[in-house]
Amino acid sequence: MSIRIVADTLLPGRGDPVEGGTVIMAFGEIVYAGPTADAPGHSADEEEVVEVATVMPGLWDCHAHFVGLPAADLEAMAAADIVAASARAVDDARQCINAGVTSVREVGGIGIRLAQAIDEGRVTGPNIYGAGRILSTTGGHGDIHSLPLDFVHEITCNHTFSILCDGVPEVLKAVRTNLRMNARLIKICASGGVMSEIDHPIHQQFSDEEMRAIVDEAGRAERVVAAHCHGKPGIMAAIRNGCHTIEHGSFIDEEAAAAMVAAGTMFVPTRYVIDALLSQADMLPRYAYEKGLMIAGAHEQAMKIAIAAGVKIAAGCDIFVSGQMYGSNSMEIVHLINAGMTDLEAIEAMTATAPETLGPQAPNSGQLVAGYDADVIALDTNPLNDRSVWGDADRVTHVWKAGVQQK
Repeated sequence: MSIRIVADTLLPGRGDPVEGGTVIMAFGEIVYAGPTADAPGHSADEEEVVEVATVMPGLWDCHAHFVGLPAADLEAMAAADIVAASARAVDDARQCINAGVTSVREVGGIGIRLAQAIDEGRVTGPNIYGAGRILSTTGGHGDIHSLPLDFVHEITCNHTFSILCDGVPEVLKAVRTNLRMNARLIKICASGGVMSEIDHPIHQQFSDEEMRAIVDEAGRAERVVAAHCHGKPGIMAAIRNGCHTIEHGSFIDEEAAAAMVAAGTMFVPTRYVIDALLSQADMLPRYAYEKGLMIAGAHEQAMKIAIAAGVKIAAGCDIFVSGQMYGSNSMEIVHLINAGMTDLEAIEAMTATAPETLGPQAPNSGQLVAGYDADVIALDTNPLNDRSVWGDADRVTHVWKAGVQQK
């Protein structure tokens, strides 16, 4: 059985919009996408015809976490019950797909397990391409510095958030541990971060030797490495050691941007989380707020430099606070536009370009093209004329995942 979507405007994900467009889906794939005038006639087994204002590919969030964390404080993870956290994550996943996010590249958390329940049809949510546990050095961004080290090892294992690993043998085992869980990519902390207490966002964490070992080991299993980086030392190390994506990239400058273009390194800026957290100063640990202020201006400039230099950019939000952020993911499109992208380029960053962040694991997704996954959404207006749709789940009128209507 097939579904025919007839739209006033068709946004293909990559390429020019089509005024008066049709998408036909059958058996989980797109059969036709293009002008209504050229669409094949109705077939005998056609199940449904849906008329919408705008049809486009389902959105991707290329940097999210399903951790069920009720507050923006990593120490809260130490006291969190995994059952309660999982219940929150289920609702967070539901909010994502209701907002038109049909795929999530989950770069650390319980998403790799949540994906199993979604795939079984027991939970409503997006396709999740999970990294499993984040690789961090001892004392690095994935550590919880105020707690005893033995306890941190125990809780990070139980909550599947991070693996503390030092030296080549330990990082190799960490990669293999994630691959054993069928991680679709590997995530590392190549620099310090904002939400961790003691480490400095500028400082490089894993050594070049450790980083190269991680990239090589992941590559043997056709997985790429996503590198959390704020400071330039970590950014340059991640580029020269073959990491596929730079996450955050707060201190990218012209030299770093040029190196990314030359190496084909992608950039996932995550401006969403910086603005979201700094607007909630009273809810953050003081150290996190101060570090957020430190990077905010540089990050804004880094996005503009990268866009101007032609770095390939995919959209991700770094959503991690349960009940507060999920469902407004598409606001990242507005941040990309504000940094210098055109509307179509920003949409492409959250659709057609996004699957490329998975390297060889990328599915045929993010475009309205025959043979691609039938992950499709409809909006109540043309977003090229009205940007207020972004970040507002209520403006998403329909969501199909693999051709099955979710909303």
